[in-house]
Amino acid sequence: MTALIAPPRSALEATYKAREVEGVLDLYFYRPIGFRLAQFFAKVEMKPAGVTLLAGLFGVIAGHLFYYRDLRTNAVGMALLVCANALDNADGQLARLTHQENRDGRIIDSIADHLVFVSIYLHLTLRYLVAGSSPAICLLALAAGISHALQGAAADYYRTTYLYFGTNRSPMRLDSSSTLCSNFRELSWRREPWHKFLTALYLNFTRQQEMFSPHLKRLRDTAGQLFHSEIPNWLRMRYRNLAGPMFKWWGLLMTNTRMLVLFAFLFIGQPIWYFWFELTLLNLLLVYLILRQENMAESLEEAAVTSQNSG
Repeated sequence: MTALIAPPRSALEATYKAREVEGVLDLYFYRPIGFRLAQFFAKVEMKPAGVTLLAGLFGVIAGHLFYYRDLRTNAVGMALLVCANALDNADGQLARLTHQENRDGRIIDSIADHLVFVSIYLHLTLRYLVAGSSPAICLLALAAGISHALQGAAADYYRTTYLYFGTNRSPMRLDSSSTLCSNFRELSWRREPWHKFLTALYLNFTRQQEMFSPHLKRLRDTAGQLFHSEIPNWLRMRYRNLAGPMFKWWGLLMTNTRMLVLFAFLFIGQPIWYFWFELTLLNLLLVYLILRQENMAESLEEAAVTSQNSG
């Protein structure tokens, strides 16, 4: 039997967003698998959006399987959720591999991710209601779901901002609510209903992200005004040094941590604890990271203005 040969590191890393924002599980498990899948999908000329929809389908079915109080059925759901996450990695890698990255793909990917976790939360809630639990479980699940959405939005916002300030990624990746609002007004419901709908969703998502971190938004706006999207090296390096160490903590608010914790609670037959995990530990971590990030952004904005004035 022929051994599976690992892809060249340079080719694999070209499909990362940036190595420093990737989690350990992503680097050594999901990204290598996603790269192989991306190569296959590229050969069969499958679009990234098609891979995203396939990932969403796997994830929604996995959520349904968590409804049943049977560990073997739950285990099948866990396996499907791992497959969904591998495909979710592959769609972005395919987009970068085939140079098909665009805003619509990013929005569709976000919608698919939300549908997967809606399925998980809904079916876990039904699991407890059918077993005779109090209807209060619905409020617990709703609060946990809202917390999940806020945590994911914040983590995505900081990761995207890091790619802008800390790497040489294109400034076109950095969207703001003001830019998106202009784009939305330029689109017609009659001629481009789907694109206008996606832009409306993304505009709302971006506004929520900016509400979390007013200082970080001001830093982004100030950098754009002062440097015209050409981030100076001193600011890029300072941002990397200050924000980089926080990514190991931001990583805890992303999908992999949730999956591992959910699997652990499913194995012991107590997935309701997963809701409490979202509401307590992850929300406390979110507040702590926002405060740190805001202090960092405020100091960097002051440094940027001072350097420009002194220059």
